[in-house]
Amino acid sequence: MTTNTTPSGQPQPGKPLLLMVGSGGREWREYVLRAIVTRYRLHLLCPAPPSWEKPYIDGYTVVDTLDAPAMADLARASGETFAGVLTYEETRVESAAELATSLGLRTSPRAAVNACRDKYLGRVALKEAGVPQAESIAVADLAQARAAAERIGYPVVVKPRALSASCGVTFVAGPHELADAYREAGRIWFDEVPRSEAPILIEEFLDGPEISVEALCRDGQLTALFVARKELGYAPGFEEVGHTVRADDPLLHDENLLKVLQDAHTAVGLTDTVTHTELRLTARGPKVVEINARIGGDRIPYLGGLVTGMEIGLVAADLAAGVVPEIPQPTGSSTAAVRFLYPERDLKLEAIEIDEAALPASIHEVLPLADPGKELWLPPVDNARSRYALVIAVSESEKDCAAALDKAAAAITARGIPLS
Repeated sequence: MTTNTTPSGQPQPGKPLLLMVGSGGREWREYVLRAIVTRYRLHLLCPAPPSWEKPYIDGYTVVDTLDAPAMADLARASGETFAGVLTYEETRVESAAELATSLGLRTSPRAAVNACRDKYLGRVALKEAGVPQAESIAVADLAQARAAAERIGYPVVVKPRALSASCGVTFVAGPHELADAYREAGRIWFDEVPRSEAPILIEEFLDGPEISVEALCRDGQLTALFVARKELGYAPGFEEVGHTVRADDPLLHDENLLKVLQDAHTAVGLTDTVTHTELRLTARGPKVVEINARIGGDRIPYLGGLVTGMEIGLVAADLAAGVVPEIPQPTGSSTAAVRFLYPERDLKLEAIEIDEAALPASIHEVLPLADPGKELWLPPVDNARSRYALVIAVSESEKDCAAALDKAAAAITARGIPLS
């Protein structure tokens, strides 16, 4: 392994060394690295030289992070002793699992992780185990999509088979809307995601509130860490415009929900990972939307840390290193919430104006997400990347957080040139 040492990457005897596969965006993942390095050293495997990550890593190697054998060869050739392998990037969870396996380190099997990446494989595994979920059919063309929707019964949801962040996911009320939704699901793709012969899913629509659960899976046994309640927008899409986390959420003690979660993880074969599972609370009980074999995005774990004191980065690092993670028990009843701000219409951003004096005291953070010159196209044209800022509030209740976020949103304005 060709080791590139960063300015702050001085040897720290006594701290175990972890391999980090990819690093994500600073605004979304810096808090994770900041926590990990209090107990571990990190060597970053990355497709391009790092920038903002440098204060948190001892060194880095530029490598194709989707090529597990190449990463394993470099790791063995380095002469270093690695305690574990970590990633929180959705497109790299499979290669990270394969890398950890080849180095004899704790992880979930790649096949199990693949069942989370490929939503249809996950559906098949859940169905075989009898786990409550949406009925799902993978299709290769519009004719198959029409037949699948008729079989399931409208309304349905049309979605890509292996993307994330609600990209290309559309609610379809009836046959007249199906063709547009099918084209939308096929339009959006990531270069790093391979296409299957049947790349689109037609699924049963699950009514009821949507939640996500961050959990620790160790030796196949699940521990729910905290619950986030989603706020969705931009119908007929399912854009996640906000999340709320309560320290004392009663769902953490809901036996039915916990059983569904455990059964779902067992069904896909996950053994050792931190997970982000999305579910709908239907009239017939909780049903699984999808399982992700990684830390959740959208700053959801950060909200959990604000109200519970839990550093999910350390939980994931301990698990990867074979250490039993310490899970603090929440002692309060506080609530944290994040809201993402979108322009009123498509525009080329010129400036973000913030009236600091109008921000309520309970606002914990305001973070711009776009630089001047960026084109912001509203969903469904461009999903999460159309956000121009995020706002986080911490208070005693969901109602107080919502009120604070309303005031903060009114104090933040995106100025720009309208796009046609």
